[in-house]
Amino acid sequence: MIFIYHDFAGTHSTSIAAAYHLKLLTPSSHRLSKDEVLGIPYFNQLSKNDIGKLLFHGKDENGNDVYTLARRRFKQIVPVIKDFYFILEGKFALNEQIILSNTSPTVPLAMTFGGMFSRGLGIDFIGVPLLVKGAQQCCNSIYQLVEHTKKTALEQNDSVVILDNKNFKE
Repeated sequence: MIFIYHDFAGTHSTSIAAAYHLKLLTPSSHRLSKDEVLGIPYFNQLSKNDIGKLLFHGKDENGNDVYTLARRRFKQIVPVIKDFYFILEGKFALNEQIILSNTSPTVPLAMTFGGMFSRGLGIDFIGVPLLVKGAQQCCNSIYQLVEHTKKTALEQNDSVVILDNKNFKE
């Protein structure tokens, strides 16, 4: 199985989702600390050059690959991945399931503005504190989204599963 968490910038909510999926973060009753947030691999570290790249985060406890993807406004990238998979499946008899999970619905306003200031404008002294606050606000929603993604993956037999996750609004 291949899990791909995607959103606009691919560096905030997706990185948190990958960290939860890989158990680099554990769910708890406390909010994530600033150090925990800033220690997440790829968190607030990507640039515009990383748009459209699948970033490998690791293998989960079941040997499944976990990736993230920055799609910007190009929401068609998800159907493109699905169609490309079916081409490869037909040519090479692939036997792998791909789960595409949208983390955008979990993103709070603080994270949106933090990303704009930090990644978009390069103003980290404003953006990073907003990103940390946003991550603290949405960490529970992201954890629930990851658990939903993993559960849905086990319940589905489709080669490609696309999860919009609109019910995870922060």
